[in-house]
Parts: sequence; C-alpha cells; structure tokens
Amino acid sequence: MELSHPKIMGIINVTDDSFFKGSRHISEETVLEAAASMIDNGADILDIGACSTRPGALPVEAGDEMKRVKMAIDTIRKHFPEAVISVDTYRACVAREAVLSCGADIINDISAGEMDKEMLPLIERVNVPYILMHMQGTPITMQHNPAYNNVLSDVLMWFGNKITYLNQRGVKDIIIDPGFGFGKTIEQNFEMLRGLDSFSITGLPLMVGLSRKTTIWKTLGTTPEEALNGTTALNMAALMKGAVILRVHDVKEARETVVLFEKMYPGGFSFMQYC
Repeated sequence: MELSHPKIMGIINVTDDSFFKGSRHISEETVLEAAASMIDNGADILDIGACSTRPGALPVEAGDEMKRVKMAIDTIRKHFPEAVISVDTYRACVAREAVLSCGADIINDISAGEMDKEMLPLIERVNVPYILMHMQGTPITMQHNPAYNNVLSDVLMWFGNKITYLNQRGVKDIIIDPGFGFGKTIEQNFEMLRGLDSFSITGLPLMVGLSRKTTIWKTLGTTPEEALNGTTALNMAALMKGAVILRVHDVKEARETVVLFEKMYPGGFSFMQYC
C-alpha cells in the first residue's frame, strides 16, 4: 500500500461495550453491513477489534476474542476478498491466528508488545505491517493520573527505542500511532496534536485515532454520539500536521475531509511511500 495520499481506516468493533455505541457489531449481519458501508464510502482499511480498550475496560477471554475476530474476518473475506483488514489486538495468540488462519493483513497493537511479550517475536516471524501505538499503563489504569516530563518528547523517545528494537530484528513495515486518549489527559492530547509534525523525525507513516474520543466531547460538553463535527475538525488538523492514516468510526465524513485537504494542498505534503 502506498501512502502518497492519506488513507482511511474504518473501525469495526465486534464487542458490546465499546465507548461509541455506533461502532458495536456483534453479528455476521451487522459486521457485513458495516463493512459494506465503509468500503462503499471509501475506506482503505477495515480495523477489526474484539476486545474493548476504552478507559477502565476489562479484557475478554482470549478464546472469546479469537472467535469474534474470526467471525468478522471470515464474513468480510467472503464478500469482500480484496479488502485490507487490520486486527486490533494486544494478544499474540489472537494476532497469529488472525494473520495465519484468517488472512488479516495488518496487526494493530495498542500496547506495542508491552501487554504480551510474545507479540514482538511474532511480528518478526509473520512479516505483516505492524501498527505500533504508545500507551502509558493499561486500559484499566491508563487514565489514572498519566504523567510525563514533556508528553511530546517522552513519546518520541519511547518510539525511538521501540523502532530501533524492531529494526534491529528485521522489522521494517511499521506504522506509528501516538495513542491519543491512551494514558494522556485532555491537555496532553492537545499538546501532542499541536506538535504532531514532530513525529516525522521517525521517517515512518503516522496514524491518528481521534474519532469521537473524550478529548473532543468533554471539551465541547457533549457526548461521543455528538462528537462527529469535532472529530472532523481535529482530523483536518492531524492531516495538516502529517497524519497519513485516519482511524475513524465515520468513513464518509473522513473521506470528505481528505478530499478537501487535498484540494487545499494539490501538491500534497511530503507523504512517504510505504510498501
């Protein structure tokens, strides 16, 4: 996949407790409906998650997560065999089966191998793109007074160490995600967004997931269901700061944001080529 133009990743949560009710799809029928709508509206990647990682969320059993992931991927593959599918999991066993048995194309790990020590060795073996996200703590603890000396420099240093570790082991297809809302306060999220262009120093594609998050709806005094307009505004800001993948619940609106962004900057920014 080349990233000369920004890409859209659509979120399909195969759970009943994700923070945004509109992203919950627990049957083959609703998964297929969501996938069809997202593809029709211009999604480049479908991200399948079967274990909620919202603040305070308790993990599901690995077996249950795998069953949900398999159901979703098999359903999508049957009807959309060319779809690019990402599996959103921090468990190596789920990632392994999703890639080797179900045909997932990308592993999206919120913990960057911190929650399962088998994850990074797996990435070395399976040779698929790996989304490396920063998170302070775990989903249960991450919003309990997150602290940094400087959020931007601390996260950049953390990425530097992780990327070096992976590169030394032959892993090259890495996408970075700063982890908005994962162990950061609202002000820390805005500070990181203001300095988002600093992540270009890594030389890697940058993914941003701001969709309907607390930073938006609490700032505006609304709810996740009312946070689409704020999401669109911050997605445009992220694109102007160098994001090349937007991870979103609302694909149509994100695609329109990309169209307008590219109309504003017809020559494009210095997007990286990624294979």
